[in-house]
Amino acid sequence: MNIIRRQALAGINETITTCQKMQKAHKDLEQRITLITFDSDHFKLHYDNINAAEACPLTLKDYKPCAATPLYDAIGKGIAKINAQTEADDNVLVTIITDGEENCSEEYNLKMVKNLIEKLKKQGWTFTLIGTEDLDVEGMAGSMAIDNHLSFTEDAESTERMFAQERRSRERYNECLYCKREMPIGSYFDEDKDKA
Repeated sequence: MNIIRRQALAGINETITTCQKMQKAHKDLEQRITLITFDSDHFKLHYDNINAAEACPLTLKDYKPCAATPLYDAIGKGIAKINAQTEADDNVLVTIITDGEENCSEEYNLKMVKNLIEKLKKQGWTFTLIGTEDLDVEGMAGSMAIDNHLSFTEDAESTERMFAQERRSRERYNECLYCKREMPIGSYFDEDKDKA
């Protein structure tokens, strides 16, 4: 992510802003944010289940991507943290963004992550995986039982487009929740499926 650090940071901040806008638009749908960045040298919890209104934009000082990719550890630890803080009827959206494949996890493996995701999907959680186009994002998502995936080119323009699509998808997801309408499985990034 270092190549697109500024664009990735802008996208993260745009996602925070989208959560804040959704909170204002649908006051009875409380938006809470847990934000974790990770690499083989760092696992940083920026926000820990805070109300979206309390989240401030990250700065370049806060976000310094480098080193290897302990993807399964980051997913497993993140899911465990969120799961410990939610109620059974909470709607949970987990967005995973990576520019690398798993290569150095020590606590979690693929089977453990997949089992966690499958269990929580049965409780209504929604998972998305976004990765750079040099990865087999569809295959990675499938191996972890994630139904929604998106790939993007690791350049400024494509990164901006990806975050714009993620923003529109998040807005549709919230509209579905507000209207008590189910978003079809696997359609999070499909801008036409939920209009039928």
